[in-house]
Amino acid sequence: MERPDSPSSPGSIVVVGAGQAGAWVASTLRDEGYDGRLVLLGDEPESPYERPPLSKDFLAGTRDAASCAVKPEGFYAERSIDLRLGCRVRAIDRARKAVVAADGETFAYDALVLATGARPRLLPVPGADLPGVCYLRTMADSAALRERLRPGLRICLIGGGYIGLEIAATATALGCQATVVEALPEVLARTMPAELSRVVVGRHRARGVTVETAFKTSEIVESGGALSVISQDGRAVAADLVVIGIGILPNVELAEAAGLDCDNGILVDAFGRSSDPAIYAAGDVTCHHNPLLGRSIRLESWQNAQNQGIAIARAILGNGAPYAEVPWFWSDQFDMNIQAVGAAETWDAVVMRGDPEGNSFAVFCLSEGVLVSAYAVNAPRDVRFARQMIAKGAQPCPEQLADPAVALKMLARAESSA
Repeated sequence: MERPDSPSSPGSIVVVGAGQAGAWVASTLRDEGYDGRLVLLGDEPESPYERPPLSKDFLAGTRDAASCAVKPEGFYAERSIDLRLGCRVRAIDRARKAVVAADGETFAYDALVLATGARPRLLPVPGADLPGVCYLRTMADSAALRERLRPGLRICLIGGGYIGLEIAATATALGCQATVVEALPEVLARTMPAELSRVVVGRHRARGVTVETAFKTSEIVESGGALSVISQDGRAVAADLVVIGIGILPNVELAEAAGLDCDNGILVDAFGRSSDPAIYAAGDVTCHHNPLLGRSIRLESWQNAQNQGIAIARAILGNGAPYAEVPWFWSDQFDMNIQAVGAAETWDAVVMRGDPEGNSFAVFCLSEGVLVSAYAVNAPRDVRFARQMIAKGAQPCPEQLADPAVALKMLARAESSA
């Protein structure tokens, strides 16, 4: 795989998208010694911030905006990064190697990075645009939702993914009455085995959260200031507030209009290069080739936004390596810290390690004997060694995986020496 050349000196690098990925691209460029013109364009009014707290401690009011920032106040000016907030880019002129902002200002580039992120997937049912129905993606969304949460509020979360369950946990801790409705037979069905999903649901229910599965929302109606979420089979959930969390869509419009190759995101190689060698992409918007997994994948995670951004900055300067990491994700729900490694599409065996009724345990998924993903509840050390085994394509003994008396560290070492 050919390593990309660095942009001509002194050059100009423009990063479109001032989220976590864009901020790490810009900061890493300076850390790696790039001293040319560097512009970071963001359409939100806030400086780059991390999104995971928006459904957890920022939403709960226990964390402020400043603590969510990717970099401290003053960082961008100190590093001579031209940060433009509230700046929406409307076009990429590849022939002129420039991006055009909505107000007409033009930014020339030698290398361009698209870190345009993603937006919530809209629920296509009647009533989804009623007052009291909202989505959570930005800091402004979280702040507005936080103002609504109060003891006794009935909140319905449409979508039993991580975002819906995290909001349900946060709202319940604040005294709200939360109901999660999920169209599939299990919550988190796209991301974890049913054996773990059922444990997660059980712990939510034990805290007072109502969870309805196989609930395919057909409409949302309003009567007398109250909302009702209706399913196709006639079930109804009464609510004062409805939050929709049914996934996100990559913001590929700029890339598509510019003629870049896109398919479930901007298609990039392991160095982050798009079909135009002068244009790179990072973060949620990319469908990137992962040499470790042997396939292309689009990830929506804190880890990918940061680490891919770092890798791409180095690649632009000609001193990078292919971005190849085992995907990692985490979620906090009540007293559960759930960490997941791997990106398995299928598996044929599930191994439970520890007591799922206890405080900590782990779940492993194997495909034809190969460890392809792992999940740990309040067991971060297990994740570390599972990641090592997944990276090596390990085939650990299921009986040893299941036995807490057998140290995962030893299994990982054994696989390394095999």
